[in-house]
Amino acid sequence: MAFTLRIDSEKWHNHLHAVYQSITVASGLPPVPVIKGNGYGLGQALLAAEAMNLGADTIAVGTVFEIESIASVTEGDIIVLEPFDQRDAGASAHWWEISQKYYSGRIIRTIATPEALHQLLDGPGEVRIILEARSSMSRFGFSESELLGALTNEKVRHAMATGRIFVEGLSIHLPLQRSNPDAHAHEVMRWAGLWQAETAVWEGHSPPAPIVWVSHCTNSELALIKASLREVSVRMRVGTQLWLGDRSVLTASATVLAVHPLSEGMKVGYRQRTGPKDSSVVVLSGGTSHGIGLTAPSPSSTIRQKIVSLGTGALDATGRAMSPFTIGGKQRWFVEPPHQHVSMVWLPNSGPLPRIGDQVRTEVRFTTSRFDSVEFI
Repeated sequence: MAFTLRIDSEKWHNHLHAVYQSITVASGLPPVPVIKGNGYGLGQALLAAEAMNLGADTIAVGTVFEIESIASVTEGDIIVLEPFDQRDAGASAHWWEISQKYYSGRIIRTIATPEALHQLLDGPGEVRIILEARSSMSRFGFSESELLGALTNEKVRHAMATGRIFVEGLSIHLPLQRSNPDAHAHEVMRWAGLWQAETAVWEGHSPPAPIVWVSHCTNSELALIKASLREVSVRMRVGTQLWLGDRSVLTASATVLAVHPLSEGMKVGYRQRTGPKDSSVVVLSGGTSHGIGLTAPSPSSTIRQKIVSLGTGALDATGRAMSPFTIGGKQRWFVEPPHQHVSMVWLPNSGPLPRIGDQVRTEVRFTTSRFDSVEFI
């Protein structure tokens, strides 16, 4: 009952190296591979190994709960992108457990509020952190005044001077869309200019690192940023562009598990629905546990997209939904919502019926998919 992802090994690895090298040239430093969530559908362990093969000295994970499995198979620093805050009791407890591990010196926390920063000042041991700017993304981060206040705060300075806290730079998480072609570059340069001004005049031990960590910048934007900064280095975090940037080399497929020609009026499935005339039910591997039927909200930014969304909602309401499975060159309708491990689709008997064991191409959203098998071909 395998739901499988097949990867064209040579083309995929060529893509990885091309992206890695192009970012290195544009920014002046190697990128930071992001390995979070479900490992972009490929799995965290596989991506961790590939990051090491690329020569990465730093990787990024999504949450504190993703550290342990990655730390055991990688070297170098690990940035946790989700901001640390002791008020998140569950995460805070896990942070304490991580701090007792032998690899805790490799971990860099993201700090996004003055409160979270001050929570660390009086604790035991040494902590490495990155301060996050409140970019146009407006999700987490210090405002400009909060950032300046943190860098000039006497207790913060004392914690840095005594080696309690090491500030490894400033993080700028940018949106995907741009108001104009150079918007991201200008936003980074504004924050980097502020960071450079503060770090250049720092007095005492353990000054903030002159590094800005950015996301979602093009190579041309990185080159522009690099050319404009003299005392600040740029490190680019990269996930989707690296791992999923060439979708043509990734093929998801379901296995045909059963084919049932139906007599007229026959009811099938959990919900006992009647199918189209002269049709069959095809049972396929791949269900909700694999991410089938799970979709992210649509932005519906254009009139056409809004009309499509309304039409899809009407179909869903009547029990009709298009599946991601393609048989005979066409996507097929679900019989009913996918089950946990399998799905059922309608197929007209006018064409050849698939056989058990056949592979059926499947369109998936990789960040919500889990495969039983990942194969290099």
